[in-house]
Amino acid sequence: MRDTAHNRQFIRHPTDIPIQWSLGNVSLPDTEYLHNISEGGLAFVSQTQVPEGVTIDINIPVHRPNFAIKGVVVWCHNAFGEQFEIGVRFVDANTRFRMRMVEQVCHIEVFKREILETEGRLLTGEQAAEAWIDRYAKDFPR
Repeated sequence: MRDTAHNRQFIRHPTDIPIQWSLGNVSLPDTEYLHNISEGGLAFVSQTQVPEGVTIDINIPVHRPNFAIKGVVVWCHNAFGEQFEIGVRFVDANTRFRMRMVEQVCHIEVFKREILETEGRLLTGEQAAEAWIDRYAKDFPR
């Protein structure tokens, strides 16, 4: 993932799916939310400022077992008052794994919109992920 819009290598997909992340053995108690995701990385909003170059562990609960992947912080900007938007580039993961994760997140976002259109219910990313997993994850190709 490149940090400028003009030089992006991968298409970003907006989302609000929950994630957890940690710095080595230090886990953060709060769930954060993805801002967007691509084949090359992701961005999320956090209460915690993280320096560029730091490797973090990311856990995304859109699959059972959850997706766990390492990433390197490539940028961290102050955004939304006391919050920070953090850009992460994936490391040590093959393309198939990354594409599968992005594909599932996109399916969840489509599912969330369908529920709003057909049932008039606005689901959070977390609610949509849980419902999608319950209904469709077992049939999602491995």
